[in-house]
Amino acid sequence: MPSTKKVGTAGDANAAIGGVPTIHYLDFKSRGRGQVVRLLFEDAGIAYEDIRYSFDEFPKAKETTLSSMNPTKTIPVIELNGKTLIQSYAIIRHIGRLLGKYDGETEDEKYWADAMCDIAIDWRTLFVQAVFAPTSPDHYANHQKTDRNRFLQAFETHLTSRDHEFSQGPYVIGKNITYADLVIYQICHDEELTQNGRQGLKEYPRLKKLVDAVEARPNVKAFLESDRYLG
Repeated sequence: MPSTKKVGTAGDANAAIGGVPTIHYLDFKSRGRGQVVRLLFEDAGIAYEDIRYSFDEFPKAKETTLSSMNPTKTIPVIELNGKTLIQSYAIIRHIGRLLGKYDGETEDEKYWADAMCDIAIDWRTLFVQAVFAPTSPDHYANHQKTDRNRFLQAFETHLTSRDHEFSQGPYVIGKNITYADLVIYQICHDEELTQNGRQGLKEYPRLKKLVDAVEARPNVKAFLESDRYLG
């Protein structure tokens, strides 16, 4: 049976989104595309129900419970107010809009957040391919030397180049956090660049500034220090 845990107490943020969401995702530590949805819930102070499937449970669940909610049989899947939400990045954009946050204010800010998110998605695709390749860990070691460095440099360049256009601050659009900051943080976390004193980010100070700012947010900091954070 999948594990189920209720997190937090419903408050204003839950009222804004229409209820207490239930997230269906793998029991995969605090990693993956589904984790960025949990991270948004945590940062926004959204109470939620967390249903986790072990890797042994998932094949059966995706043919039964999950396939009835999502024909593509992929996760995360969110149940909220009688509706089913699919596709992790669409979910966090949707939740952000319901909250009136995490999406930028001007069209330029919204565009830039979307662009940075898309780059992080491209990076994650190659990361997952490398980790689960038949030749892993050799494939992943090569990924660390090639594609990962390419994306790290791309983010450093992009973030630095737009600092003069937005108000000074650590996030993608300056002082205000967007969903894209959480997406970027999560791929850095999953690549184990947020651990060990940020050694993997020492050549990328602007990106490190973003990572530091996300982890310093009160609700994120509390989450990382809690037993809900699984590494």
